[in-house]
Amino acid sequence: MINILAFDYGASSGRAILGSFDGEKLTLKEIHRFSNDPVMVGDSLYWDILRLYHELKQGILAGYKETGGNIDSIGIDTWGVDFGLLDKNDVLLGNPFHYRDSRTDGMIDEALKVVSRERIYNDTGIAFQKFNTLYQLLAMVKNRSTLLENAETLLFIPDLLAFFLTGNKTCEYTIASTSQMLQAGRATWAYDLLNDLGIPVEILPDITDPCTCVGTLRQSVREELGVKDIPVIAVASHDTASAVISAPLENANDAYISSGTWSLLGTEREKPVINEKTLNLNYTNEGGINRTVRLLVNIMGLWVYQECRRAWRKQGIEISYDEMDALAEGAKPFQAFIDVDYQTFYSPGNMPEKVIDYCKKTGQDVPSDKGSIVRIVMESLAMKYRSAVEGLEEITGSKVPVLHIVGGGCKNKMLSQYTADVLNRPVTAGPVEATAIGNIMSQLIALKEVKDLNEAREIVKRSFPTEVYRPENADAWMKHTGDTKRLLKKYNTKMII
Repeated sequence: MINILAFDYGASSGRAILGSFDGEKLTLKEIHRFSNDPVMVGDSLYWDILRLYHELKQGILAGYKETGGNIDSIGIDTWGVDFGLLDKNDVLLGNPFHYRDSRTDGMIDEALKVVSRERIYNDTGIAFQKFNTLYQLLAMVKNRSTLLENAETLLFIPDLLAFFLTGNKTCEYTIASTSQMLQAGRATWAYDLLNDLGIPVEILPDITDPCTCVGTLRQSVREELGVKDIPVIAVASHDTASAVISAPLENANDAYISSGTWSLLGTEREKPVINEKTLNLNYTNEGGINRTVRLLVNIMGLWVYQECRRAWRKQGIEISYDEMDALAEGAKPFQAFIDVDYQTFYSPGNMPEKVIDYCKKTGQDVPSDKGSIVRIVMESLAMKYRSAVEGLEEITGSKVPVLHIVGGGCKNKMLSQYTADVLNRPVTAGPVEATAIGNIMSQLIALKEVKDLNEAREIVKRSFPTEVYRPENADAWMKHTGDTKRLLKKYNTKMII
């Protein structure tokens, strides 16, 4: 039995998942879970990176105990774009900023004063999002950050955590590809673009492919934890890249959604797709395992839904997601539409009121109860999925036969059924633990226990069931929603870019 320890860090929580592989099937056990709580200091929002590292060590201890000391390797995946800076002595310079920090406001416009939108996109193939690493660094350049001036090395969050464990500095390809700083489809920094924007390229490490061993636990970690020497593997370190490894893709034109706080909807390609359509539709070409390309679009996902619950709980109203869904199912359908990517929904705080205000400002029916608010959010998210699939079909010139929803969001039966109805085609849901599974599969490939990506996906299929949703109410959705693009144009004035 091979025992693999996967650390999966999300924007609100993290887990240590123990994967046990017998050569045929993979089984999972969650052995440690912890919250991931951003910290506001003054006007800035940070990640509590040292606590996240502490929880990483606690997960190693839990895995060591669970397996009797037989952990074959460790891998880490996280969200994208964020980073830490090390000085010349490899000391961390400050806490890493959170991607929702406001310092990147207006930075895309600042970049476009120097270089054109077309050049940035043609060089990198990455969609314009104000939180991209490119604009985070540009903000630091504009503000003459002393942290940046004293930086020797930039490490993305999973690479930073791996450095804490091993003492070795690496920069994994899939996580680096989220930055909008790599040359499209290549493991090379876009040096000319970065130089023109004044970004210090000397702090950027060489790129490492996923499924590479980056070192073993340093002596101080082994002594602190009382554990043996364990290899640390650079997996597909961007959580979406790991999730896509687990997607049960059977047709070259199948699409996937990695569903959670964000929804990443796309397809797997051999090469970047960079043209006027992908630029105008803001589709991105992020890196995948084996240098594949994740042609996808970033959608707000379940964030608005999650923030509604958080707001109600702050008001002293304890309500579960199941209760929210039950109220939504009993509410009137198709009351109103919101663009979940509208700028006002990006920031946390009082989300139900933001939904109500959006409906008021756009002259739609205004929801008056929790069920109506939730139903509007979930119907609108499903419609946004349809718009994204239509965009994908326009770009590739091929119809998407099946949409595969993987990750924690696939547990939401209501949203999965709405998506099947609005697309009028089958939707598969699962596996739920897609990111951790992909992380583990990357490690098994690195350890030569699994041959390649194709074998990995076959193992996932026989190890974890999926649920199929078929259209049940497609005519009603078409009657009431019509052309999603028309709704987006009518009810949206500014996206989050």
